[in-house]
Amino acid sequence: MPPEAALERRASSSWGRPLALLAVAWATLFWVAFPEWSEMAHQWWDIDTYSHILLIPPIIVWLVWIRGDELRRVEPSGWLPGLAWFFMGMTLWLAGRIADINLIAQAGVVAAFQGAALGILGLRAGLLLAFPLAYMAFLVPFGDEIIPPLQYVTAEIATALTRWSGIETVADGIHIDTPAGLFIVAEECSGVKFLIAMIALGVLVAYTCFASWRRRLWFMLACVVVPIIANGIRAWGTIFLAQYVGAEAAGSFDHIIYGWVFFGIVIALVLGVAWRWFEREPEEAGWSADAIAAMSLVRRLEGTPARPPLVLGAVLATALVFAVLGRLV
Repeated sequence: MPPEAALERRASSSWGRPLALLAVAWATLFWVAFPEWSEMAHQWWDIDTYSHILLIPPIIVWLVWIRGDELRRVEPSGWLPGLAWFFMGMTLWLAGRIADINLIAQAGVVAAFQGAALGILGLRAGLLLAFPLAYMAFLVPFGDEIIPPLQYVTAEIATALTRWSGIETVADGIHIDTPAGLFIVAEECSGVKFLIAMIALGVLVAYTCFASWRRRLWFMLACVVVPIIANGIRAWGTIFLAQYVGAEAAGSFDHIIYGWVFFGIVIALVLGVAWRWFEREPEEAGWSADAIAAMSLVRRLEGTPARPPLVLGAVLATALVFAVLGRLV
């Protein structure tokens, strides 16, 4: 057997134990931060704004799976500096609990999971899994903070289009008064749920399908601007239709379009236009094992490999300390 093949076979067979240790670490962290995971799960399942997050875990699994060939060429080894990210995450989690700010605590929980993976699997494996680990950030429900400005932007677009279409309109902020009645751009009409879902999708597509940063930035700009404009057009369409069929009928039609058709049209529009500029297949995204091995900086940062059980012990001890502190606040 050629030496390269033997090394690959050895690396491939060395993943079982580190993955088992990582599972223990993640299970412990899940227990320590169970209230945060429980609250996040509630938001994913019960709050329409965050329902798209239910797709994030299978997407992460797929992202790891397409990296399988490269991962099998790397032998995982503990990396103690990686625990700095884990410690930062636990500190953020504790700060969020003390301040009673769910967003901070939940972000800390996800960061702790990322740091544990980096510490137990090592720097090279962490670089191969850099995007799937980073994409875990989208597990954190966010976006409520931008609802008020989105309401006003939607109202401005709808008002301008309503006046342009010849309908007498008096607007005051998010209130739009027309002959068919008074329309209010409520929080659920701000378009926030489609915007943050589009951003999550945009980041995924930008990484997997584009190699040029310039094209990535243009695509992400489209993923932000198009949903906002489209939502303003949707609000105008409801107001325009109400002039002929009544506000109640137009509102019922809008709820059907808004919930089932609108986002699909926006996705098809953005992806359809961007398709011709895609530069690669998703399997080609990210560094290769050979490219990482050739990086002198990686060899310097790795230092002396730590045994994964030692790293796990450090994770569990730290988690226990923070668990006690978390119960005291």
